[in-house]
Amino acid sequence: MSLTKSDRRQRIRFRIRKIVSGTAAKPRLSVFRSNKEIYAQLIDDVNGVTLAAASSREKGVSKGTNVETAAVVGKLIAEKALKAGIDSVTFDRGGYLYHGRIKSLAEGAREAGLKF
Repeated sequence: MSLTKSDRRQRIRFRIRKIVSGTAAKPRLSVFRSNKEIYAQLIDDVNGVTLAAASSREKGVSKGTNVETAAVVGKLIAEKALKAGIDSVTFDRGGYLYHGRIKSLAEGAREAGLKF
């Protein structure tokens, strides 16, 4: 039985989600990457609510390379988190490798003052 690329990612994602969970004080920074865009959400899993969200589709996000855009989205989600009084999060890479756009988003968020 060979898994498709999406099945493999889903399996890894579930494995991560068994461990990583967010609270109101320390929400989960969830990342989704499509072929064109990148999205980030701060999620409180206890209450099941999204506290803040940012994506490459928002106005004001410059369209450079994918990696540059991901860094801008990381800074944007960090600014929204700090405005909401959140300074510490747990990072959920969503089954993707910590490389390229995912790494760039994480580093952008760290530069803007988010701790994880």
